[in-house]
Amino acid sequence: MTQEKKQTNIPAFAGIVILLSVLVGWIMYHFVLGSPGNFEGGSPENKPLNGNFLGTMYKGGWIVPILIGILFIVFTFTIERLITIMRAKGKGSVQPFVRKVRELLSQGDIKAAIGECDKQRGVVANVIRSGLLKYEQVEHETVLDKEAKVAAIQKSLEEATALELPMLSKNLVIISTCASISTLVGLLGTVLGMIRAFAALAQAGAPDAIGLATGISEALINTMLGILAAALGIIFYNLFNNMIDGLTYGMDEAGFSIVQTYSATHKERE
Repeated sequence: MTQEKKQTNIPAFAGIVILLSVLVGWIMYHFVLGSPGNFEGGSPENKPLNGNFLGTMYKGGWIVPILIGILFIVFTFTIERLITIMRAKGKGSVQPFVRKVRELLSQGDIKAAIGECDKQRGVVANVIRSGLLKYEQVEHETVLDKEAKVAAIQKSLEEATALELPMLSKNLVIISTCASISTLVGLLGTVLGMIRAFAALAQAGAPDAIGLATGISEALINTMLGILAAALGIIFYNLFNNMIDGLTYGMDEAGFSIVQTYSATHKERE
């Protein structure tokens, strides 16, 4: 019931974050970039003040608030994933924890190993704890043979891993999507700006180098924002994937250690 509730709330959370990010982008565009103090004569309809970057960004057009919204989406989900993954690591480093559990298992102290999992409280600890509970349970089974007991432990570890991994990679697809589309959205804004600049030049009837340069610089604002959002999205996406791979390796290593320890102990008893 709890798992279903979490799965229902996650898309709603993502949708709210996306809508709020776009809203913040629109507010920043109109009230910060479009502030009268950024333009000649105190009107956004006029040219930006000389060297005023905020006013120049405002002249980039209606694509700019969308790109600002994408930037906020990337930042928000980056913070959310960072908090989630850091919590998933638990207390202390994963590798020493796995070694400690392996030592306790080799000594046959399952209770102490489970206690270490309760102290660590990370996803690796959750997977190991599930395997250890099954380990402890099959130890007292008299009906199952060795192969069936090993299979039961492996199944418990696989099920626990399957429950933990989606939580780690959740919302990464949003970051990767923002990284993919932001450059295209920025290029769309640039193309529209270039069309406006050359259309204004054609209507003027005479070459206006300053006006054309200003129009092009305003159009390129969209490209800059798009590349910035894409670069940040790619960096954070790859960073989180590497962190998740490290945790996944810890789960696999721990699961292998539990199964091998049980097999070795059982073989000695035989």
